[in-house]
Amino acid sequence: MSEPRVIMLDEPMAGVNPALSQTLMGHVESLVSDGLTVLFVEHDMDLVMGVSDWIICLAQGEVIAEGRPQTVAGDPKVIEAYLGTGYQRGNHDTSDAEHDSQRTGQVDQ
Repeated sequence: MSEPRVIMLDEPMAGVNPALSQTLMGHVESLVSDGLTVLFVEHDMDLVMGVSDWIICLAQGEVIAEGRPQTVAGDPKVIEAYLGTGYQRGNHDTSDAEHDSQRTGQVDQ
């Protein structure tokens, strides 16, 4: 059996109820904890912002933003294309160090 280092998921949460989404994300986080890289193609921006270390955001086939979730969430092009002017970052409004700590349990010094 192969031992992949990268797994790609194309819209894994499309049409999935919230309870199952949570279960699936638990499995994805387990894969990440085991050292796999997970590449998402996903339109659920709350999910993307909550689980990603790095985001490349496309609109009409063009890269409009790239960076850590906090940076991408604040980009005017991303807000216009996906989030809308009323988007509240809420839980996603953390510093890069806080985000890294939440995802890996480590904080850069």
